[in-house]
Amino acid sequence: MRTELIKALLLHAQGEITYHKANVNVYLNNSVGIGEHSDVMGAITNELDQIAKYQDQINVIEKYFK
Repeated sequence: MRTELIKALLLHAQGEITYHKANVNVYLNNSVGIGEHSDVMGAITNELDQIAKYQDQINVIEKYFK
């Protein structure tokens, strides 16, 4: 059970990172076409914060629980 839970936590964090990386790529490549985000830099910063959050989770899991 422990192994499955750790795997699920890692997969969830990796999926979230992929999601937020995709958003950053959209902002970087198509920022003109995104009308609801007039503050593109702020939106990218928020996405980077989310990536950092989930990367930190992965780091903690790998350091303390593997």
